[in-house]
Amino acid sequence: MISDLEAACETRSTKVNKIETTKALKTPKEAWEKLESYAQNGYSSIPKEDLSYFLKCFGVFDRPATPKQFMIRVRIPGGQLNAEQAEVIGRLSRDFGNDYIDITTRMQLEYRFMKIADIPTVLKELQSVGISTYQTGVDNFRNILNDPLDGIGMDNILPSQDLLLRLQSKFLHNWEWISVLPRKFNTGISGSMSNRSNVFGQDCCFVLAQKDGHYGYNLYLGGKVGRIAKNANIFLKNEDEVSKAFAAIIELFRDNGFRDNRNKNRLFFLIEAVGMQNISEAIREKSGIDFTSAGDTLTIMENFDPKHGKVEMRSGAYAVHAVVPSGIFKGSDLILAAQSARRFGDGNIRFDVEQSLYITGVKEQDMSALLHTPFFQNYKNVDTPYFNNMIACAGTEHCPFGVIPNKPDAIEMSEYLSEAVPLDEGMIRMYWSACVKGCGLHGVGDIGFEGCKAKVDGKPAYGVHITLGGKLTGEGEEGYSVLKTIPLIYAKFYVESLVLEYKRMKNPGESFERFHDRVLSQYSRAFIGFSMILNAYFRRMNINLNVHFGEGVATGKHEEFEMFELGRTLYHKLFEEEAYSEYVAYAPGHKEKLVKLQKKDPSLDETLAELIYKMIHPDKDERAVVFSELTDAIKY
Repeated sequence: MISDLEAACETRSTKVNKIETTKALKTPKEAWEKLESYAQNGYSSIPKEDLSYFLKCFGVFDRPATPKQFMIRVRIPGGQLNAEQAEVIGRLSRDFGNDYIDITTRMQLEYRFMKIADIPTVLKELQSVGISTYQTGVDNFRNILNDPLDGIGMDNILPSQDLLLRLQSKFLHNWEWISVLPRKFNTGISGSMSNRSNVFGQDCCFVLAQKDGHYGYNLYLGGKVGRIAKNANIFLKNEDEVSKAFAAIIELFRDNGFRDNRNKNRLFFLIEAVGMQNISEAIREKSGIDFTSAGDTLTIMENFDPKHGKVEMRSGAYAVHAVVPSGIFKGSDLILAAQSARRFGDGNIRFDVEQSLYITGVKEQDMSALLHTPFFQNYKNVDTPYFNNMIACAGTEHCPFGVIPNKPDAIEMSEYLSEAVPLDEGMIRMYWSACVKGCGLHGVGDIGFEGCKAKVDGKPAYGVHITLGGKLTGEGEEGYSVLKTIPLIYAKFYVESLVLEYKRMKNPGESFERFHDRVLSQYSRAFIGFSMILNAYFRRMNINLNVHFGEGVATGKHEEFEMFELGRTLYHKLFEEEAYSEYVAYAPGHKEKLVKLQKKDPSLDETLAELIYKMIHPDKDERAVVFSELTDAIKY
């Protein structure tokens, strides 16, 4: 109910944050109208508040890492471009931005290295082909996500791009809606069975559903980094209802969203304060429509890797996938992609949330010629699973918040795994964020990496926290931590342990997500993390032992029992006898046996003997209880 939202807002209105104070200095329109003047008079003529806030409303970002050079964020609605638009975007990058482009996780593009003198020209050229940079930063409505195969995919039930543009028209280029929100607002739409757009990770989500024999959209609200959107128990029967519900939501957030603590001002926190039921009733009240309760959500399928780098479309033609590692792209290559799309496809390019792209409408007889074009010589069509579904945000080179370089780290990891553990099939979503802000969506990756500070030999070094189990299927969920503050130089060896098990145990065609649910989910996170490190230790020391999942050490995620069973398993592998039996308690001399074995075989060092002894020590008070007690002995 609206009154509950108003009361919650009033409670949090005793003070406002510094950004709200900045926003009160002027209107965004005033800053926009000065842009030509700034271009003529140079960087030093730009007021601090415009650099720090107002120009970001129009996608123009001052980047301290590259002084006096700007990043420009280009809005690509639903990730869809036609060839003419792609050629203009590419040419502007080549001519004004060092030929550099980043493909982002919101299916849009970012220029780098832009000079203030060139920015008005760049923006006018973009506008000439219907491309905008408006409202792509700070407290605005960000680019709306859609399925990259919307309208053409076999599993697409409700084509949604027209609806997306209808929702976008409510706020884009509308001065009444520029910079009026308490915080950024992300929106996603999926009219498909597969979740190819991270749809549940948005503030506001319209998700394919069915009720009483009719297709429509279930409404989900409150997604953000670290949180998956929840069902608002509202089914929207048609585009009119979606449009009216969206209008009600954004007005409620504008009027009642919190403006005190920037870290707690997203829609999620308003929902947390009043409850989803009150939010849903407020939407009904605001819109004047008694929306029916939720139907059955249908966007539940896994987005599996395109077979042989292509996806068959409804028309019988194909959408051909191009792998762009870490989204590091070139304007000149976008021009080549546009030329290929014109010659061999339907003249369109579609970006996805995994920082790669599709050329659509390619006929079977044109496939070979397309794959031999200059564009596909630069960007592989079929690569290893380690590259096909990889995400990496900007990192230290281009982002002031980055803790690690990130993009090169992600590429190095994938290159190493491609050599160390080659896979002919499968799907592993490895998502990298350079800091806790999570722009690389690490929380929903099969294997997620969050940049942090670490130490090697007591000296500062780049590090990562590693997570597992993030999901895009169904309503999704965030992953869980298995290793914290791992030096980046060692992380690839620990991940290698995990993908070796995936390769060994996966069923034909099984994705890592399904492998996780079938196998890894039986174990505690501590056991998984310890096993990753222990197997890396075995390889480094040339010890012919492995901790294989599924070898009888699953004990209901009870860490102490898992450790004991693991110790018994390793002991049996070494001696071909049990450390304990049903009738005989721990026999004396086992530690001595381990030490003697080490003397006989130097590869079995004393560290391993001590490690196993601590796992199966006869005195419970001496036995290790948690894996963290053992980990330091075997880290790199």
